[in-house]
Amino acid sequence: MEKNLAKTYSPKDFEDRIYQSWEESKAFHAEVDEDKKPFTIVMPPPNITGQLHMGHALDQTLQDVLTRWKRMQGFSALWLPGTDHASIATEVKVVEKIRAEEGKSKEELGREEFLKRAWAWKEEFGGRINKQIRKLGSSCDWDRERFTMDEGCNKAVVEHFIRLYNKGLIYKGNRIINWCPVCGTSLSDAEVEHEDKPGKYWYFRYPAADGGEGIVVATSRPETMFGDVAIAVHPSDERYKDMVGTKVVLPLVGREIPIIADQYPDPEKGTGAVKITPSHDPNDFEVGQRHNLEQLACINPDATMNDMAGKYAGMDRYECRKAWVKDLEEAGYLVQIEEKVIPSGECYRCHNVIEPMISDQWFVAMEELAKPAIEVAKNGELTHVPDRFEKIYLHWLEEIRDWCISRQLWWGHRIPAYYCEKCGEMVVAAEMPEVCPKCGDTHFRQDEDVLDTWFSSALWPFSTLGWPEKTKDLEYFYPTDVLVTGYDIIFFWVVRMVFSGLEEMGESPFKYVYVHGLVRDAEGRKMSKSLGNGIDPLEIIDQYGADALRFMLLSGITAGNDMRFKMDKLESARNFANKLWNASRFTIMNLQDEEGNFRPMADGSEGAEKLALKDEDKWILSTINDAVAEITANLDKFELSLAAQKIYDLIWNEFCDWYIELVKARLYGDDEEDKKVARYVLVKALKDMLKLLHPFMPFITEEIWSYLPQEGNTEAFLMKESWPVYTEALHFEEEEAKLKTAMDAIRSIRNIRAEADAAPSRKLSAVILASGKEADFMKDTQHFLKNIANVQEITFIDSKDQVPDEVMSAVMNNVEVYVPLDDLLDYSAELERLKKEKTRLEGEVKRTAGKLNNEGFVAKAPEAVVNAEREKLAKYEDMLAKIIERIPVVEAKVK
Repeated sequence: MEKNLAKTYSPKDFEDRIYQSWEESKAFHAEVDEDKKPFTIVMPPPNITGQLHMGHALDQTLQDVLTRWKRMQGFSALWLPGTDHASIATEVKVVEKIRAEEGKSKEELGREEFLKRAWAWKEEFGGRINKQIRKLGSSCDWDRERFTMDEGCNKAVVEHFIRLYNKGLIYKGNRIINWCPVCGTSLSDAEVEHEDKPGKYWYFRYPAADGGEGIVVATSRPETMFGDVAIAVHPSDERYKDMVGTKVVLPLVGREIPIIADQYPDPEKGTGAVKITPSHDPNDFEVGQRHNLEQLACINPDATMNDMAGKYAGMDRYECRKAWVKDLEEAGYLVQIEEKVIPSGECYRCHNVIEPMISDQWFVAMEELAKPAIEVAKNGELTHVPDRFEKIYLHWLEEIRDWCISRQLWWGHRIPAYYCEKCGEMVVAAEMPEVCPKCGDTHFRQDEDVLDTWFSSALWPFSTLGWPEKTKDLEYFYPTDVLVTGYDIIFFWVVRMVFSGLEEMGESPFKYVYVHGLVRDAEGRKMSKSLGNGIDPLEIIDQYGADALRFMLLSGITAGNDMRFKMDKLESARNFANKLWNASRFTIMNLQDEEGNFRPMADGSEGAEKLALKDEDKWILSTINDAVAEITANLDKFELSLAAQKIYDLIWNEFCDWYIELVKARLYGDDEEDKKVARYVLVKALKDMLKLLHPFMPFITEEIWSYLPQEGNTEAFLMKESWPVYTEALHFEEEEAKLKTAMDAIRSIRNIRAEADAAPSRKLSAVILASGKEADFMKDTQHFLKNIANVQEITFIDSKDQVPDEVMSAVMNNVEVYVPLDDLLDYSAELERLKKEKTRLEGEVKRTAGKLNNEGFVAKAPEAVVNAEREKLAKYEDMLAKIIERIPVVEAKVK
C-alpha cells in the first residue's frame, strides 16, 4: 500500500474497491443485539423495471446518511433493501419483449408460459437497479435483500388477504372502478393522476316525455349519454320542483328517463340539473345506488362504444363524441357550448385518460381500517417531516373510498380465491381446496386476477422481517424508525403501510415519515424523457464521483420541497472533495518521515485537554467540538442539509483555510515536543471531521481514513467507528474568541492589501489600536499576523493620536488596524501608472471638447446626447486635475 494519498483526487480509483471491501466484510449487516438499540429503515423498493434516476439517488442518499450516522452512534442499524415486482410496468415490458421476439400476445402464449418469461425477465433485468444503487455507496444489508414476490412476501400477502376477508374487510362486488383502457386493468384511486385541462361543457335539451320543453343539462362527456338513466335536480331547487317525478326523452335515442331529486346536484353549477350515468361516473354510481337505478354501460373496456350506442357502436369514445355532438346539433338539441377547465383523470403508468366503469372486482373496505391510521397521526405516534404533509395524509384517509385491489393482469400475487367448477361456490384459502364445502366436488379454478402491487408493498415493513412468523428480526427491528419517501407516493404507499401495520402488528410501521421533493432540472422542470432533460446519475458518478453527487443532492435541500439539479453545485461539491483530499495529503505527509513511517505524536489517550496545547490547537478542537453538538442536533431534527453545510464550513474554512496555515510554522520548527502535539491535534481534528463527514461522503472519508495512523486494529473501517460526542473538557471559549479576533485582523489586512493592489509577497508593517480583552488577544496572536498576513513589524498604540499619516485602515470589535501607504504602494510603479492615466485623460478631454466645439454636432445632435458629452468632459477634466495634483507627491516619494 502507498504511504500517502495519490497526488490527484480520482474517485474512480477507489470507490468501487472500497464498496467491494465493505460488502465482502459484511460491514452493512445488522445483527439482533440486545445490548444495542435497533434502528431500522426499509428501503422503498424500486421497481424491477427501473433504472437509477436522480429521484432514486436523492432517496438513497438521504436513507444512507441516516443509516450510517445511526450505525456510528452505536445502534444496530438495519437498512433493508429490496425490489418491487411492479405488476403493470413489468407486464407491459414482458408483453413487448414477447411480441418483439416471438410475435405472440400473452393470451396466445398462455398464463403458465407467460409467467415463465416474466420470471426470466426478472432474473435478467430485475437486479440491475440494485447494482446501480451500490455505485451510490448505499450501506444496506444485502444479506436481507427481499423481493415483493419472493416466497416469504407471498406467504405474508396470502395470510393478510385471508385475515381481512375473514373479518369481512375484503369483499367482491360489482362497483364502479377506474379502468385504464390501454393497460387493460383496473386502477385504485391513488393510481389515477388528476390534472386540470382545457375542455368543453355541452348543454343539451332533453325534451319532456309529454311534449313539453323538458330540461337542459350540461356534460363534458356527451358520449356517455347512451348510458343515462335519470336526470337529477336538488330537492330545494325551485326551478325544477314541479318536474320531479316526470320523465324526459334521451335525445335521438328516444328512451324515457325520470327526473329525480337528490342532494348531489349543485343548483349554482351549470343549469342545476345533472344527467345520471351510473356505469360511467363514480358520483352517478352513488346516486344510482340511493335510487335503485339500473346500470347501462355504453363503453367497452378498450374505450370503444358498445351496442348501446347504436350506429356509433365500434367507434372510439372520442370519435363517437364528435359524431354524436354533430348529430345532436343538427337535430336542434345543442343549446350552447362553454369553454371550461375540466379535471381529467389519467393512468399513472401510461398517462391515458381513465374510464370509470362498473366491474366485478375485489375491494378492501376502508372505513374501519382508516380510523386507527388517522388516530396515530393525531396523537403523535406517527410524525411527518415536514408536518404540513400530515394534513395531506389525514385528508386522504378521511375522504378514502373502498380500495379496489384486483388487477386484470397475470404478473403479480394471484388472488387466493377458488371457485368450485360444479356449483360455483367460492373459497378463500392459502391453497386450492381439495373438496367443495357446498357440493363435495373436487374441481376448482383459481381467480384469474392478481392483487394491486401496493397490496404487497403495504406489508413491506413487517413482511420483510418474517411476518406472519414471529421471528427474532421482527421482534427486534419492528416497528421501523423512519420511512424516507417522495411526496408523490404518500397516498400510494405510506397510508397503506400505516393501516396495514396497525391491523397486523398493532403498531405504526414507523415513527417518522421524512418526505422529500422531486429533483428538477436547472430551470425547475420535471425531468422526463419527453423533455430530454433527464440526467443519468451513473454518468455523473463516472465523471465526478458518488461523493460529489451525494453532497450536491444534500446541499440546499429542505424537507418536502423540490430541488434543482445545477452543475455549478456539483462542481462545488467536487471542489470540496478535492480540497479535503489535498489537506489530508498535506497532513499525512507531515506525519511521516522520509521513509514513510509515522513520526511520534503526543499521547492524548487521557484527553487532549491534558496536553500542552497552543491557542490554535484549543481553537480547532473547541470549534470541532461545537460543530459535533450542532451537527448531531441537526441530524436529530432531519435537517440534513444544514448538517452538511456545517461540515463543509468546518472543513473548508476552519481546518483547511485556517488551522493548517496556523500550525505550519510549528511543524517546520525545532521544538520536537511541540511538533508531537501539533501532529496529534492535526490527526485528531482530521479524524473527527472525517467521522462527521462520513455519512454524507462515505468513499473519500474511508479512503483518507485508511492512510491515517490507527490505534489497535489497522483494518478497521471508518464506517464502524464511533460518532463524535460533545465533551465539555474540549470547550475553550476564550481561545475561540482570541483566534476569531486574530482571524478578523488577518482578513482585514488581506482586504487592505487587495484594495491597494499590493502583491501578497510584499512585506507590510501594521499599527494596532486595541482595547479590552481584544488588546491581549492581539498581542498573544501577533505571530499569526506576521506568518500568515506577511506582516514584518507590528506596533501597538494606545490612542488615535499615534496613528501615522497616510494609512489604510480597518475597524473590528475593539480593534483598529492601520497599514501605512508607504508599505502598500510601489511608488515607481504608481508614478508610471499615473503618467499613463494622465496621457489617456488628456486624450479624452481633447476628443470630447472637440465634439462640443463642433457647431454642427451641437446643432444637430439631440439635446440629451449633447448634455451627456458635456457631463463626460466635466468628469474627465476633474479626474485629470486630481492626477496632475497627485503626480508631484508620488515623484517626491520616489526620490
